[in-house]
Amino acid sequence: MLALLAVFVVFLILIFAEYLSRYKGVHSELTRKIVHILVGVFVASWPFFLSWRTIQFLSLAFLTVLLVSIKLDIFGSIHAVKRKAHGEVLFALVIGILALIATHAWIFTAAMLILSIADGLAAVVGLAWGENSQYKVFGHTKSLVGTLTFFFTAMAIMICYAAFSHLGYSSTTLLWLPVMAAGLENVAVNGTDNIFIPLLVALVLTSSL
Repeated sequence: MLALLAVFVVFLILIFAEYLSRYKGVHSELTRKIVHILVGVFVASWPFFLSWRTIQFLSLAFLTVLLVSIKLDIFGSIHAVKRKAHGEVLFALVIGILALIATHAWIFTAAMLILSIADGLAAVVGLAWGENSQYKVFGHTKSLVGTLTFFFTAMAIMICYAAFSHLGYSSTTLLWLPVMAAGLENVAVNGTDNIFIPLLVALVLTSSL
């Protein structure tokens, strides 16, 4: 029953984004990030009411649905730009991978929140206010304000992780892990940050236990 509820909530988010894209004229890049943030934050809560095996199954199910959607162009609001569609596939895939390697619910949550909120806000802020601070990485446009948004958001998430998880961690991790994640967000282009960033966070936090 809880798994069905999780699927229903994700479906509602996708329908909402599709509505904004088709009927309200919201740019597809923004609807992609709305889905990225909302779904990611919701998924981050899954270990607290779903089993690891159920999360792995849902990851596989969402991966299948996304591949079909890309093929049939069902949810254009999240992959209207074809070259970015594999980023959404990696997003679905990494959920299952995190469910395999995370040793604690809070580690899964921190990894997903940094992926969804920090990465999502960095893109939104960079798109809105980053025009005057742009730079190129491997031919892809980044912005200083976007990178700083990622760093400070990731640091805030790490502080919350330290405050609420009561798990072992190094105080220096609160600083250098956001720095590393922000650097990785710059160099992991074409959607690969959707898998590399949460794996980095999960592996570092697991090794700190």
